[in-house]
This record gives sequence, structure tokens and C-alpha cells, in this order.
Amino acid sequence: MALIITDECINCDVCEPECPNQAIYMGAEIYQIDPHKCTECVGHFEEPQCVQVCPVACIPVHPLWVEDQATLWQKYRRLQLETKKLQSTDAGHLLPD
Repeated sequence: MALIITDECINCDVCEPECPNQAIYMGAEIYQIDPHKCTECVGHFEEPQCVQVCPVACIPVHPLWVEDQATLWQKYRRLQLETKKLQSTDAGHLLPD
């Protein structure tokens, strides 16, 4: 599953830095969650960190992105591979000629 931030969000700024996948970002009016990056913290924590810190409880499961644990683990692994590839590409640019 992915999570969604509802319009009850008060833009308190506590959820974004807690997301280990960098799935949370500021939208036009409230914070948003990229469902392609949200693993509900699978692979990082036991509980979704954004839900834990949200003072107004405005982060439910996204009804259009229902995923089982196996799918969340696959997404986590994909994101980890993408991060490693990006880091190795960035590191390659820093090498002297």
C-alpha cells in the first residue's frame, strides 16, 4: 500500500524529513506522497514514520494503491537499487580525469 495525505494536513513540516524514501514533498497547498516511492517504511521501520509523527492523523492508506507486503518489499528493493545506481553515477563524476 501507499499512503496519502488528506486535506486535513496543517503543513506542520514534520512528516517530510521522516520519510526514508523521500516520497513526501510539498504540493500546491499541502504535502503529497509519491505512491511510487512510498513503501510504508517497509525495509526501514516497523511503522510508517510519517503516520507516527503526524499531529492531526491525516495520513491514511491510499485507496487506489493497495499493495501487499511482498509488493512493498519489491518496491523497497527497487528504490535501493536506484539509489545505489545514482550514487555510483554521481561518484563517477567526481573522479579526476
